[in-house]
Amino acid sequence: MSDKLSDILGFLKERSDNAKAKSLSHFGVEANKAYGISMPVLRKLAKEIGKDTPLAEELWNEGHHEGKLLAGLIANPKEVTLEQMDRWVNEIYSWDVCDQLCINLLVKIDARWTLTERWIHNESEYVRRAGIVMIVALRIHDKKAEDKDFEPFFPLLKKYATDERNFVKKAVNWAIRELGKRSVNHYPIMISLCNELLEMDSKSAKWSASDALRELKSEKIKTRLAI
Repeated sequence: MSDKLSDILGFLKERSDNAKAKSLSHFGVEANKAYGISMPVLRKLAKEIGKDTPLAEELWNEGHHEGKLLAGLIANPKEVTLEQMDRWVNEIYSWDVCDQLCINLLVKIDARWTLTERWIHNESEYVRRAGIVMIVALRIHDKKAEDKDFEPFFPLLKKYATDERNFVKKAVNWAIRELGKRSVNHYPIMISLCNELLEMDSKSAKWSASDALRELKSEKIKTRLAI
């Protein structure tokens, strides 16, 4: 264990919250592998550390929940490899590690537009979720993206909307909502997709569609898009 890693673990241990750590078990996080540290604290610590990819790898491998969250914050997107990210994604065990990794790191790497296709077909719940959450991350954070860049993702959302697993169906729902409410061009396409999902013999597809429609058909979204 490096001195840097030892110092960080000591910092986290001093600020641990056992009650919060135990509550994370509801989301698949082992209480003895968590400190119960909030993301704002981790983000502040990450700024103090700066980008350090070798340290990020140490933190990820060490095993604590907060270490994995911190790893995604301090890894340099210009230095990580696809093979390394494949390994990390395959080791995800909770929705927050998945989403934070996508939003904080993966959306910044050069290969970011290939990651949905790379992972969405995987049978692992969290690997597939990562592939879907990348659509959300790209829509929100890639300011240079054009509407046409997202078109290859539409049939994938339809295909995997029938996945009944909780964290997959919620990711599909999230992606539909973000695509629909952030583009006047995508809005009618997502409405149409929802209508198709409602006709499927799938509780998951129906739930994703009906929940997405509640937001997309709200006056707030219509006003935002000037529809």
